[in-house]
Amino acid sequence: MENIHSARIQAVRRMMERNGWDAVVVSGSDPHGSEYPAPRWKQVEWLSGFTGEAGDMVITMDHAGLWTDSRYFIQAASQLEGSGIALHKTRVPGAVSLSDWVAAHADTVALDGLSQSIAQVRGIREALALSHQERDFRIVDVPDMLDRVWEDRPWIPHSPVITLDVQDVGESRLGKLVRLRKFLMAEGYDAILLSALDDIAWVLNVRGSDIEYNPVVMSYLLVTLDDAVWFAGKGNIAAMDADTEDSFNELRADGVEITDYDGLAVYIGGREEGFSVYVDAGALNYSTYTMLVNVLGKGCVTAGSSPVSLYKSVKNDVEIANLRDAYIEDGLALEQFLYWLEKAVGAGEEVSEWDASVKLTWFRSRIPGYRGDSFANISAYGPNAALPHYTTSPSGSSVIRPEGLYLTDSGGQYIFGTTDITRTVPMGECTPLEKEDYTLVLKGMISLAMAVFPEGTAGCQIDVLARNALWGSKRNYGHGTGHGVGFYLCVHEGPQDIRQNFNPQPLLPGMVTSDEPGIYREGMHGVRHENILLCRRAGTNEFGVWLGFETLTCCHIDTSAIVPELLSSEEAEWLNRYNSSVYERLSARLPVEVAAWLKEKTEPVRL
Repeated sequence: MENIHSARIQAVRRMMERNGWDAVVVSGSDPHGSEYPAPRWKQVEWLSGFTGEAGDMVITMDHAGLWTDSRYFIQAASQLEGSGIALHKTRVPGAVSLSDWVAAHADTVALDGLSQSIAQVRGIREALALSHQERDFRIVDVPDMLDRVWEDRPWIPHSPVITLDVQDVGESRLGKLVRLRKFLMAEGYDAILLSALDDIAWVLNVRGSDIEYNPVVMSYLLVTLDDAVWFAGKGNIAAMDADTEDSFNELRADGVEITDYDGLAVYIGGREEGFSVYVDAGALNYSTYTMLVNVLGKGCVTAGSSPVSLYKSVKNDVEIANLRDAYIEDGLALEQFLYWLEKAVGAGEEVSEWDASVKLTWFRSRIPGYRGDSFANISAYGPNAALPHYTTSPSGSSVIRPEGLYLTDSGGQYIFGTTDITRTVPMGECTPLEKEDYTLVLKGMISLAMAVFPEGTAGCQIDVLARNALWGSKRNYGHGTGHGVGFYLCVHEGPQDIRQNFNPQPLLPGMVTSDEPGIYREGMHGVRHENILLCRRAGTNEFGVWLGFETLTCCHIDTSAIVPELLSSEEAEWLNRYNSSVYERLSARLPVEVAAWLKEKTEPVRL
């Protein structure tokens, strides 16, 4: 019996044959460069069965390949089995990029320009130009290409729209629009087109649920010196729900015009000659960029980095205060979950990874202001935790036993903030290697949390702090150490990060970034510890301005799997102080039995 994904790839090949294409490139994103696309744009998953958040495909007449990074190597190998799709590993020595591979195997390349960014297509074009110096090549843009073979493809999502008040987010939409207009005046553009959905939600102080886990609205936003036009209408606007109608009326009162999601081309076509637009090269899709160039002229369209990405990454005082509350509330849910898990498994109850995931979401759902999870819970026991982005299945997931390590990586969306936390916890007796890995990863997390660094330092310059303990034992992990976290927005945001890859963006006071080193041993276990850090000023002296971190996460770190002799006195002091602070802040609001349990869990580590 033919594998369903093999059959779908054969359908693409028949389309290729009819049109004379040598290769088809399929992106794992949507028209807005979203990390978590809505079902309509889960093209890679539909074609291959791979469910990871980062993956792109190339299909030729005799090869089908998936390109993904080390977070998904084990998962991809398992999910691609039997499909005939080859795994191409990225970010490893000797890796051949998707662009270079395509250039070496095709002259005519077809792609869905709605789901490819300007930067992605530029990369493919440059690779083709380099390898085709003595022969012609062609890139064919076929918007919604898979409509031709995906018979039951989902529609563009349309969810209710709400607005947030200044007391929720600390700045009005009018104030944010003024910021953008100052950018336009300083740079000399007539307009800026925003296409990243979290950028748009941040500017307009709106939220929706068009994408699972991300409270955003599928839309574009064009801001000029005089106007703001939101291309957000989908379906019958007259039949919209009450929340959306109220939100749209509020936006109109602030001078925001609202029109159809697909109305950008018509609007741009009505602008005067010479109308100049600034766009985000990393988020705007290639088809829309091409339309702008064709209508306005290439000299009138400038592609760069959206200023909004930096604006929203620096949280204001209101957002910071609300985030502190969010991590307290989230911590209360996590502590009750961890207490329940330990007692249930210890009592001999059969608790699967899926059962634990559902229970954790239930604890969060009881928090006033909860709006859903910030990403799919990772609930992984034993060998499954060796997959950094393990997908917990509703059926057939592993049973958690009273031994070894269990890893939970999860987060919540609240009206007052977004959370993300990972805890690896011993469920009983652990092996010496499990304990050693547990301790070395913890040392890395603590080292980064304690960092003090000069103003102007980028995340890539301090990434080594989280890896040093592991490197000293010749161990490592393949993913980044830290990502930005939004405010009731996407759990992953930039422009800052903490990873080995060069990113010149300095860490700034007000930025919120994760601290999550790990180690993964295939077939054995995985360890990751994650807290969320707020960058703050740490003082000024004759050597300059100094920055450091405040840990926002409020949930204890289990000390029973620690190898004490591997900790320095400074690390033990930090850990004891942190755990004590967790108990002091949470205990009065926990059920009596949970508070008593937490008291035991936060007893100081003795060296």
